[in-house]
Amino acid sequence: MVTLEAKVTRAFTSSMEVLVDVWVENPVTAEKTKCNEAILTFVAIDQNGAPLPVPELVPETDLEKKRFEGALRRRQLSLILAGRMKPGEATELKALFAKD
Repeated sequence: MVTLEAKVTRAFTSSMEVLVDVWVENPVTAEKTKCNEAILTFVAIDQNGAPLPVPELVPETDLEKKRFEGALRRRQLSLILAGRMKPGEATELKALFAKD
């Protein structure tokens, strides 16, 4: 048996990042083992395919906050690679390499 557990890590204007953990269960022992994970981005659209706003996500736990912050860096990197953002505009990514 395979089980997928999905968690929204961050909501942007019309898109959201979702972390999916994949678990496999041994049918004899019922032991569950994490075998994979994925980070996916979904865009909310209406019946005509136009983007729709998504509700704000407010992280509460330390882990949720860590994932929330990481989502912005992943988004900025994705936008840079797609040519939709200039590297100099990626403030969160630049902060990783800034010297005090």
